[in-house]
Amino acid sequence: MCAPARHTVSRLSPTTIMQDKYVPADVESAAQQAWRDNDVYRSAERADKKKFYCVSMLPYPSGKLHMGHVRNYTINDVMYRHRRMNGYNVLMPMGWDAFGMPAENAAIANGVPPAKWTYENIAYMKKQMQAMGLAIDWSREIATCKPDYYKWNQWLFLKMLEKGIAYKKTGTVNWDPVDQTVLANEQVVDGRGWRSGAVVQKREIPMYYLRITDYAEQLMQDLDALGWPERVKVMQHNWIGKSYGVNFGFPYEIDGQQQLLRVFTTRADTIMGVTFAAIAAEHPLATRLARDQPTLQAFIDECKRGGVAEADMATMEKKGVSTGFFVKHPLTGADIEVWIGNYVLMSYGEGAVMGVPAHDERDFAFATKYRLPIKQVVAAQEKVYSTEAWQDWYGDKDAGVCVNSGKYDGMHYEQAVEAIAADLAAKGLGGKQVTYRLRDWGISRQRYWGTPIPIIHCPSCGDVPVPEQDLPVLLPEDLVPDGSGNPLAKSEAFMHCTCPRCGADARRETDTMDTFVDSAWYFSRYACPDAPTMVDARTDYWMPMDQYIGGIEHAILHLLYSRFWAKVMRDLGLTDFSEPATNLLTQGMVLDQTYYREDATGKKTWFNPSDVTLSYDDKGRAVSAVLHADGQPVEMGGVEKMSKSKNNGVDPQHLIDSHGADTARLFTMFAAPPEQSLEWSSAGVEGASRFLRRLWAFGYAHHATFATRPALDAATLNEAGKALRREIHSVLKQADFDYQRLQYNTVVSAAMKMLNALESAKDVGATVLYEGYGILLRVLYPVVPHVTFTLWRELGYATQFGTLLDAPWPKVDEQALEQSEVELVLQINGKVRGALKVTNGAPREAIEQAALAHEMFDKFGEGKTPKKVVIVPGRLVNVVV
Repeated sequence: MCAPARHTVSRLSPTTIMQDKYVPADVESAAQQAWRDNDVYRSAERADKKKFYCVSMLPYPSGKLHMGHVRNYTINDVMYRHRRMNGYNVLMPMGWDAFGMPAENAAIANGVPPAKWTYENIAYMKKQMQAMGLAIDWSREIATCKPDYYKWNQWLFLKMLEKGIAYKKTGTVNWDPVDQTVLANEQVVDGRGWRSGAVVQKREIPMYYLRITDYAEQLMQDLDALGWPERVKVMQHNWIGKSYGVNFGFPYEIDGQQQLLRVFTTRADTIMGVTFAAIAAEHPLATRLARDQPTLQAFIDECKRGGVAEADMATMEKKGVSTGFFVKHPLTGADIEVWIGNYVLMSYGEGAVMGVPAHDERDFAFATKYRLPIKQVVAAQEKVYSTEAWQDWYGDKDAGVCVNSGKYDGMHYEQAVEAIAADLAAKGLGGKQVTYRLRDWGISRQRYWGTPIPIIHCPSCGDVPVPEQDLPVLLPEDLVPDGSGNPLAKSEAFMHCTCPRCGADARRETDTMDTFVDSAWYFSRYACPDAPTMVDARTDYWMPMDQYIGGIEHAILHLLYSRFWAKVMRDLGLTDFSEPATNLLTQGMVLDQTYYREDATGKKTWFNPSDVTLSYDDKGRAVSAVLHADGQPVEMGGVEKMSKSKNNGVDPQHLIDSHGADTARLFTMFAAPPEQSLEWSSAGVEGASRFLRRLWAFGYAHHATFATRPALDAATLNEAGKALRREIHSVLKQADFDYQRLQYNTVVSAAMKMLNALESAKDVGATVLYEGYGILLRVLYPVVPHVTFTLWRELGYATQFGTLLDAPWPKVDEQALEQSEVELVLQINGKVRGALKVTNGAPREAIEQAALAHEMFDKFGEGKTPKKVVIVPGRLVNVVV
């Protein structure tokens, strides 16, 4: 599996461009050409080095990079270069999350196929990435819209279908009756279709699902071992939502049959407070009851209008209608009225809930609205219950004990749940159950630009999987969607086929896969992009990722689905790892000021910060702004995430063209720690540019003396030389620590300290300056590779250490940190009175004598004989009198 070690290229370009002025465009183009000529970022599997696989979440090819991309990929690049210099076999790949709605929307707007728009955007964004000088192994590039990639989405789907992990069932979708198409949740605006404006309907259609719920417990337990931010772990724990409760049924009879209306609750202790039951509009009981009551059917039809997103259900107005039908309380036998509620989802739980308005805030609001009984069954000490308004303690399971609950009175939560669950079990009506909030992953999308689901519908054989040898099912790339339904459903060339079982005329499935499928495993394919199988042994070499980098917005769905996918691939024997990424870094957002004008209708027009002139008060604070174009005022909208909607983005290409990629990289790394938000600053960009010019100027000023320097002999250095080495190696020690903890902002600070020390050094000789500048170039190289690579080569370091890409990381010289003298704080009776210089390693007696002979002791010792002298080695001396 592992290739032999590849020889390091020691000479990358014969071109000499050392000149007095730093010209970023010249430096960066020459460096990038040298890297391309020698293919320096191509990685191979090696047995002689420890691997380090660092991956940024692949971007959607929207057309242009934004500063969030620049920051993300620069973090990854810094990590790559630092690890490589420390002897690791490193891989940094890149690809494109190329399927999805934005391409369809652009196609509708521009009248072009999504494929054309997508491939053009990929080409442009790739060019931008290359201009940043990223250490990407482009031989591993993938695009999820390419058949050689999505073939394996289809192949694994069929394997999951064989194992029962994939299955088909009826699901609820948003249906636009005018455009005759299914809408994603984000395409439903105020209950209407985003294009047609028609009132959206809920529609039940057959869809494919993946049984991620079978992996819920594994997904919960395996989180603890991951080196992921605690915030992300908590978000995933909450999304999976493990709950301990009781599943039970309310008995009822209908059409001569005894049945149970089943519910799940975590608050079985409140069961004696049930005053109604609510069911989903799609519940079979609702359908049955509506046959005899037209008013119920009208309400059910109303419920079927509007979005199906869980977030929408949580915030919508809670509406209900009584069915006039009653079920029996499972313990008391009392009649419980059944309501249909628009807030109850058939896809969650059993499609029914028990209504305990006294101790559930949602039920309280519903009962208050419809004047339903509210029965208190939990009481807290020194608390008075009132139905006038909801109070938080009503719903606190730990706040009190059962009351008005018969035999359960006086019991606390856990005791009551145990007793009630046992009684329900004895009656054969229910028992304890562990459930998860997580629901199976619905992957069917009624859209064109995605992975075709490899199913053939035959009139005789039913749903038939496409044979493996016929994969991939190719997605036609020449269709142009117009917003009125899925173009695949209108394409006879795509739909028409023959049944692989009986040979009869059949049609292809026109649904495509959720794009989260595409991004669930791409990092495994990077390892073996040319493999004739989904993955091969190279995937087990590189995976799991040692470092994954991406935004916090992907903390739940993408990361959860990718973890699920990894476990499925493991269980199918394709890989030997269970988690896709050992460590995760969620980089902060890039922020900038916003400016706008608002018209009489309330519509806001946003202006880019580069088009605005600011006025400042006497303290340097911005107090007003005007637009360049007309000199008229604009409103300052505050600092927000860079976005197209607020028009406050900075074009990375413009920044690269005007200041160079290294300046953009330096600023984004210096302005804030990687995990924190970064506020854009034009002054900060200028400061980064000035620092690089200083770096270049120092190298240029000394290039002649560096060429004729003698060898370093630390023993013969003067005090100034020793002091400079001590400063450089001390800062290097801190930079080493900061690199390990990924605090790249303080790494840049360390480099600035080094340059300041070098520039201010006097009478130290070319040898010490050469050593210090070489350390500086290596410390700074991962952040600004072009200028450091060039200076390294032009000043002769490559001859001594090899090319900077693989130069050995500088080691701290502990002897250089030693000082002949140390300065101790001098205290008299615990108060600081001055400083005391003593020989490094001086014995206690000598330190005491020096302290007592110090002029400050004469001044503040009051002529008294010291009672004792306290010495904290290396820090202070305290004379007590």
